[in-house]
Amino acid sequence: MKTAFMFPGQGSQAVGMGRELYDSNRAAKAVFDEIEAAVPGLLDVMWNGTAEDLAKSENSQPAIFATSQAMWQSSEFRVQSSDSALVFGHSLGEYSALCAAGAISTADAARLLRRRGELMQSAVPAGVGAMAAIIGAGWSIDDAQSICDEANSKLGVVSVANDNGIGQVVISGAREAVEKAVELALAKGAKLAKVLPISVPAHSAMMGPMVAEFRAAVDAISWSAPKLPFISNKTADIMSDLAEIKDALVYQLTHGVRFRECVLRAANLGVTDFIEIGPGNVLSGIVKRIIV
Repeated sequence: MKTAFMFPGQGSQAVGMGRELYDSNRAAKAVFDEIEAAVPGLLDVMWNGTAEDLAKSENSQPAIFATSQAMWQSSEFRVQSSDSALVFGHSLGEYSALCAAGAISTADAARLLRRRGELMQSAVPAGVGAMAAIIGAGWSIDDAQSICDEANSKLGVVSVANDNGIGQVVISGAREAVEKAVELALAKGAKLAKVLPISVPAHSAMMGPMVAEFRAAVDAISWSAPKLPFISNKTADIMSDLAEIKDALVYQLTHGVRFRECVLRAANLGVTDFIEIGPGNVLSGIVKRIIV
């Protein structure tokens, strides 16, 4: 039997997440304290701030990582993980997965995600970009790509950001193009297509202005070979070479997350148990729709 440990991405945050764990578990408290030292003020935003403040990318990204890492370090799974386990994440969840695998330190990952969030927030003026979810039985990445291509020909750039499985795809790009793609999706039979309350067009070409600066931040910290097999969002396959991993993390900024394929690859490698480590259970729900 093999186990996959999955780590969630942005959108899983909630005010108060991790506070009970901090108060009740010494290992978790140590993780939160280390991250607070690396990103001062983060715990106050997580536990005392507003939902709007926490949703800002520069806060939500290190906050979700902090909660995921505290859960990992305080769980029995960390001790039990061995050659029978592998890790992967959804977007920023890759940093949680790599940290769990020993490729990056907790403090470095927290600082890197704070910088990632800041750069993403500043790459595109508020209101210029958008993301949208398209949901419907049988709706596939090919269907989503088709409407993106049609919208691109009219109103700028929009592309597939997250392939979360048949029936759930997220698109991202210029707001007008995203809104047009939503209209097209509904006209072509999608059960639901709506613009999400996210101003940052993640995983799209619009993130291009931040790539060079983020690459420098990635290169400035220390990395080690992962001790657990890591499935990359870029290739949907095991990735162990550090240069390739760093390239993939930068690539992810402007390209889509192949999460459906990551799940299928894990299953092909013999994974029978998919365990979500982090706030919420979004990924667990997605996996149930992919592995039937």
